[in-house]
Amino acid sequence: QQFQTYKLAAESMGIKRVVIRTADLGGEKTAECLDLGEENNPEMGYRGIRVSLDKDEIFKTQLRAILRASAYGKMSIMFPMVTDVKEVQQAKLLLEKIKKELKDEKIPFNEEIQIGVMIETPAAVMVSDELAQMVDFFSIGTNDLTQYTLAIDRQNQKLEDFYDSHHPAVLAMIRMAAESAHAEGKWIGICGELGADVTLTETFLKMGIDELSVAPGMVLKVRQKIREAE
Repeated sequence: QQFQTYKLAAESMGIKRVVIRTADLGGEKTAECLDLGEENNPEMGYRGIRVSLDKDEIFKTQLRAILRASAYGKMSIMFPMVTDVKEVQQAKLLLEKIKKELKDEKIPFNEEIQIGVMIETPAAVMVSDELAQMVDFFSIGTNDLTQYTLAIDRQNQKLEDFYDSHHPAVLAMIRMAAESAHAEGKWIGICGELGADVTLTETFLKMGIDELSVAPGMVLKVRQKIREAE
């Protein structure tokens, strides 16, 4: 089922890039097929790449489906909630193992498929220079990066007044990640709500952000803002 879904996306997009983020389960994201247990602070707990590396059979199924679909378009793989280079190393080892299996089975796939990571924790930002040497691109998850940088649970309504995605520390984190990516000749994008924040579009351009991921309804507004900045 995953393969058919990814294949449809790849074929529909033609020569345009399709980035598949591997299962970002945990926190507010749940799945009926997987019981992650109860946590006192799920936003800081068992989620993202941590779950995937622990539940490697589920992870392998998804990676295999993405690789198979890569034969039908320009597919990329992105790992979420990374905090350490070891996590990326483990994920890449598993990916290489699946590539070998597909070769042995004579199933076509793109052997040069790009690999990226989400930059959504301060830890990932601080080791972004090392991460940039291991992957092909970064995507900054501004929602989580903001909550982790400011130590604010974005699900807690009592803290709404303290949640500031324009905070200088958050912008400094984004700039640092961009500099690390470009130092290694890698591209970097922004996803999350800030990507569509036109009050920051020019700031992101000055930082060298290469891509802004936004909801369809915001595409024209952001595009206009970029043209005005040019």
